[in-house]
Amino acid sequence: MVAARVAKEFNRIKTADPRFAHWWRENSKEAYNTGLANAAAAFDQYARSRQGRRKGRRVGVPRRKAKRNGRLACRFTTGTLRIEQDGRHVTLPRLGTMRTHEPTAKLLVPVQAGTARILSATVRHQRGRWFVSFQVETARDITRVARPDAVVGIDLGIKHLAVLADSDGEIRCEPNPQHLHGMLKILRFHSRRVSRRQGPDRRTGHKPSKRWEKANRERTKLHHRVADLCTDALHQLTTRVRAEYGTVVIEDLNVAGMLRNRRLARRVAYAGFGEIRRQLTYKGRRNGCRTLVAGRWYPSSKTCSNCGAVKAKLPLHVRVFTCDACGLVLDRDENAARNLVALAAARPTGTGVAGDQDTPRVSKPRGADRKTRRQRLDRDTGRGGRAGGASLPHPRQKEAGDRRQDTEAHPLLR
Repeated sequence: MVAARVAKEFNRIKTADPRFAHWWRENSKEAYNTGLANAAAAFDQYARSRQGRRKGRRVGVPRRKAKRNGRLACRFTTGTLRIEQDGRHVTLPRLGTMRTHEPTAKLLVPVQAGTARILSATVRHQRGRWFVSFQVETARDITRVARPDAVVGIDLGIKHLAVLADSDGEIRCEPNPQHLHGMLKILRFHSRRVSRRQGPDRRTGHKPSKRWEKANRERTKLHHRVADLCTDALHQLTTRVRAEYGTVVIEDLNVAGMLRNRRLARRVAYAGFGEIRRQLTYKGRRNGCRTLVAGRWYPSSKTCSNCGAVKAKLPLHVRVFTCDACGLVLDRDENAARNLVALAAARPTGTGVAGDQDTPRVSKPRGADRKTRRQRLDRDTGRGGRAGGASLPHPRQKEAGDRRQDTEAHPLLR
């Protein structure tokens, strides 16, 4: 609604205002509508964030989009949007018919069959190439998975990208491809080449040299190749999991907190924990399967998968779980994956994702099953206390010992 009002105002003044009158006809109207729609969406998100109606971090005031940093993109919603019959050309408004680098047969077949309808097309410039992506409305049939009654728990990590434990007792480890780690040496070489060239200087207005632009293109090409390889690996993993299991249990990880660890930030960022969860969720909806999300404070790594005892502390460098109660010795990640599988038995209905109406809200008692938050200093006494200003008697401030997991309610799925 806001975008429509802004576009209407722009159409009113574009012919009379001398700032626009002499050049607005040179471009497609979709170029202006795209920018106005993006600006309206940014201000709407800012207003929703200030009113507390938007989840996540607070959103600041939208800033002007700089020409030198902005990504060139335009979204076409009207006019001629067509996939040509030869499967190698597309037709867009004002741009005409253009040959594509990749064949368009996968989109052409459902469009010709009448099972898909093109809604819009977005053209963007990236890594020196022009890309076009089509938004299509299509009917998708629910695909039955290979094992609809099987449950799998997925523990994400760095050494192994994912450790999978299913309800049949099988444990599999998906290796981390580490595409970035293999190209760091080459990236350093290209970065040094770029630094030796005469680059742009915004303070003096000096333009980059041709040699700098060439070296920068080669470095950017490597960065995009690493990103594409990582994206392909994640899609292969999530598609393979969703095609086999009917129920998937994953953790609600604090990825933003993990990125504050300077020793692990790079590996965590390129592992794509949040992207794996997003892909598993929407691919599960396609197949009509469940996606259960364990609570952030559920002690999957500190709980014994055999007897249920919970350790008070389990540092990150300890990679082997040893139970003091039953003597179980197991890899830390495998133990966590087995505990996630056990959680699925306590949640027979609902999808388990955030916002599900069937997902219960349970209390999160402080103890060995909850990470310790950083204490804040009391304003009056200057001493540390519990979050929110609450305090406990001295005996309860001692560290909790090992206990049975089944002695209290599960911190279930949120």
